[in-house]
Amino acid sequence: MPKIITKLVIQRRNKNRVNVFLDEDYAFSLSADLALNLRIGQSLDEDAIDQLLEEDAYRKGMEKAFRLLARRPRSENEITDALLRADFSPSICTRVIRRLKEMTYLDDRAFADWWIENRAQFNPRSRWALHQELSQKGVPGAIIEEALARVDDLQLAMTAAEKRAYRWQHLPPQEFETKMLRFLQRRGFSYAVARHTIEALRTAWEEDASPS
Repeated sequence: MPKIITKLVIQRRNKNRVNVFLDEDYAFSLSADLALNLRIGQSLDEDAIDQLLEEDAYRKGMEKAFRLLARRPRSENEITDALLRADFSPSICTRVIRRLKEMTYLDDRAFADWWIENRAQFNPRSRWALHQELSQKGVPGAIIEEALARVDDLQLAMTAAEKRAYRWQHLPPQEFETKMLRFLQRRGFSYAVARHTIEALRTAWEEDASPS
């Protein structure tokens, strides 16, 4: 049986939300822009109410996704998981993801490239470690492989070593090598890559120290 809107009240704590009263009783709240389409005395059946609540949930889902994306780029799977954990329905999640992709806010290929570039600049890790991280973010394997094809493990290792070397450059050679080797292996680099990097770093230092 249809119900009649008897009151529309803007929430005190959130001016962007409106409480909807049906037949004098509080029924639900909506975003203010959705409530603009309602009027006191209007009749709402169950289908109309469901449609309003569905649209309101979608808008809440978009708002949450935008808050997450404002902090840093996200993978499609990260946004989906966050919405599901916030109790949005699978249908709402699908709709939000589809819209974000249409708006180019979600692109797993671009995300993988960003993640690798960001790591290379601030916290270099091996190709293996990057693959593990992107897999945990839900990025498809084929996209990860495509992104990592442009990455050189030796270069990543050298960048990581150079960022850390200043802390240990005054240590005895053996202690320096031990610390650097363990550091690089913790970043996912193989023993061979780590050893090669240490040798390259030592050679570079010797060349810098030699008289011109």
